[in-house]
Amino acid sequence: IVPPAKFVHDVDGRRGLAVSSLVAGDCIVSGGTVHRSLLAPGVRVHSYSALDEAVVLPQCHIGRGARLRKVVLDRGVAIPPGLVVGEDEALDASRFRRTQNGVCLVTQEMIDRLT
Repeated sequence: IVPPAKFVHDVDGRRGLAVSSLVAGDCIVSGGTVHRSLLAPGVRVHSYSALDEAVVLPQCHIGRGARLRKVVLDRGVAIPPGLVVGEDEALDASRFRRTQNGVCLVTQEMIDRLT
């Protein structure tokens, strides 16, 4: 048995919420915004981050202030604070696997190569 999803913080600019999304149990959306996305169990979305059209597999952590659009995150990926994916096609294609429709696959190995 897993605990239910949890949404925390309720101040302007830092509100944990999900709209038009599916959020599994054991997820914590802590001051981040989730829109048209699917979060698998154990996902953590930290403050000031934004997910739009994302499929996030289990045990991923989205760092503070990250902005992710049209992504698929592999299991266990730790997105560093402030990372932006889905806003610059050329940059995304150089760092991640990107489809013709603009969806980026992000693995932990790809994230590790960024540092």
